[in-house]
Amino acid sequence: MANPILVEVYRGDVLESFHRGVICIVDKDDKIIYSIGDTQQVCFPRSALKFFQQIPLLTSGAVEYFGFTTQEIAIFCGSHNGEAKHVEVVRGIFKKIGLTEDDLECGPQMPALKEDQNYLIKNDLKPLKVMNNCSGKHAGFLAYCVYKNLPTKDYINPKQQLHLDILDIIAEFHSYPKEKIQQGIDGCSAPIFAFPVYNQAIAYKNLIHPIQFSETIQKACKLMTDAIIQYPDMIAGKNRYCTDLMALSEGKLVGKTGADGVYSIGIIEQALGICIQVDDGKMGPQYNIAQAIVEQLNILSPKSIEILKNHKEQINKNFGGLVTGVTKVSHNIMLTAK
Repeated sequence: MANPILVEVYRGDVLESFHRGVICIVDKDDKIIYSIGDTQQVCFPRSALKFFQQIPLLTSGAVEYFGFTTQEIAIFCGSHNGEAKHVEVVRGIFKKIGLTEDDLECGPQMPALKEDQNYLIKNDLKPLKVMNNCSGKHAGFLAYCVYKNLPTKDYINPKQQLHLDILDIIAEFHSYPKEKIQQGIDGCSAPIFAFPVYNQAIAYKNLIHPIQFSETIQKACKLMTDAIIQYPDMIAGKNRYCTDLMALSEGKLVGKTGADGVYSIGIIEQALGICIQVDDGKMGPQYNIAQAIVEQLNILSPKSIEILKNHKEQINKNFGGLVTGVTKVSHNIMLTAK
């Protein structure tokens, strides 16, 4: 049975296209308190997994050994735009660990912002690996390898101890048997792991409410969430929903997008975990859904809701500037529904 329609795209008054998907919200006891669609649907969290991929680093002693700053801890978890400030922070990490950006195996990527792309083009410059949106994550991987005296060459190999240690951690956070976890290769060439949407919601609840874990892991989660909240611009950057949402939520949540079509959120005070998956993988509809959910949870101020309203519903225009229609969440998304 197909998942329900969550986001609708209208041209005039005609429903021209739509996006189906899954929503799962769990409470502190892992009980589903709201859901739409098949919560057992398996998908890759993609970049929404980054928080958990850095837990081994944060529990290893490497943070203290290398003297990583709060800002650097944040970018370990980010999918950044490749802005100048992001490049500077990642390069600072490499200075501390005694490697260079040439050691990155994520591949070069054009920066996300048009002005940064234009700068490269006008100056006949090529995109760099350090501009890759996952370079912070990879810098964290390499920091772990250096600290643990593991090979830094071919560190993206799934058989490397780095990823075996990550696998152990993510199985725990997702409350999912390690032997059932399916693997793939992410866009940045690192291993990526698949879970049911339900278990991805559990993972985000565990991140912001890690009471069942050791004191060391609890401290790592607190260190990470504090860094993310303090430096949301390191998680994404200018004109990005992840950054805007956390900057305006006054420390009440952490949220992270992931290709294709994933958005996950941890609501700190209520100890809720949320996972959204858009079936067709299009990037954008998950933000409409996420914004609709956080508004209904009453955790944003009216001012913040007004600033973020365009993420919930967009007026669509053509190249001539004429309004053609609207993209909006379906009436199906109502948290009071059973």
